[in-house]
Amino acid sequence: MEKGYRFSFGPWNIHTGADPFGPPVRDEFSFDEKLDIAVNLKFDGIQFHDDDIVNVDLSAPEIEKKTRDIKKKLDDRNLKAEFVAPRMWEHPMTVDGTFTSNNPQARRYAIERTKKAVDIANIIGTKNLVLWPAREGTYQRESKDAKIAIDRFVEYLNSILEYDKNIRVLGEMKPNEPMDASFCPTTGHFLALASRTIDPERVGILIETAHAILAGLEPSDEMGFALSFGKLWGIHLNDQNGLKFDEDRTFGVVNPKRALSQVYLLEKYKYGKNGEYVGLDVKVLRTQKKEVSFKHLQYSKEIFLCLVDIVRSLDENKIEELREMQDYEEIDRYITMKIFGK
Repeated sequence: MEKGYRFSFGPWNIHTGADPFGPPVRDEFSFDEKLDIAVNLKFDGIQFHDDDIVNVDLSAPEIEKKTRDIKKKLDDRNLKAEFVAPRMWEHPMTVDGTFTSNNPQARRYAIERTKKAVDIANIIGTKNLVLWPAREGTYQRESKDAKIAIDRFVEYLNSILEYDKNIRVLGEMKPNEPMDASFCPTTGHFLALASRTIDPERVGILIETAHAILAGLEPSDEMGFALSFGKLWGIHLNDQNGLKFDEDRTFGVVNPKRALSQVYLLEKYKYGKNGEYVGLDVKVLRTQKKEVSFKHLQYSKEIFLCLVDIVRSLDENKIEELREMQDYEEIDRYITMKIFGK
């Protein structure tokens, strides 16, 4: 923990540089090496997909044994599992979605796969299940009934909430990619949907910077919305250069002012006081050599902590006076000059 914040990243954030247009460009770090990098960079937690931990097609006893082996690796390094997320979007059966699919077998698969993820979460020591509804949308609008899709979304959430009375579901919304359009693209959509579940108190939000930008929204506004409802339970900080594909750039390198706005809200409303993590979801640039292919994590954390210092140096009385005067140009100048170190 640094300056009152816990930090996390996922094993996928250190990768070989392969993309849809080219093969790997560097060797992979082993899982143990990635954990050691987390320790060396003074991270506190690890984010997991279910299959980052174990092959989910194994038997229940085998899943439990291998998950306990991973937990020991975490314990030996004083690391915690922040969450487990079922990676359902890569299975051939889910080409048309999981719990919103027109295929009843895919819908059953989604529930059973998620129940396994819940079991894995319990073994590895977290009550947080993150849901990214990657394929819960359409390529062609008439291919699915949008009303039925939302009803199925609620039914799916209820099945998980019923399965484990302690698990918490964190929705990570995104407006598009890989689907052309998502049924539940933003924080507001998901919280409205959550209100229909059997236990809304156990359904919250994980907000990713780039996903909000892709929806044409300000990430800090999304965070403020979730904070107002007491539902900001996780974040994925990164940066994004415009409305294109999900870039997952190093936090703050594209738009430092936008990054500061996020840190400002997190700091003001004491995000992390209930054990929440400052989660990073940032990609290594393809050009990086293996031996430096973790700098994006190091620098994202450094930039966040630098922005914490800037936020803590702001004169809130001055900002409030300028708000009352409606002199927003001066607020812009004041904060921007702080970023520039003036």
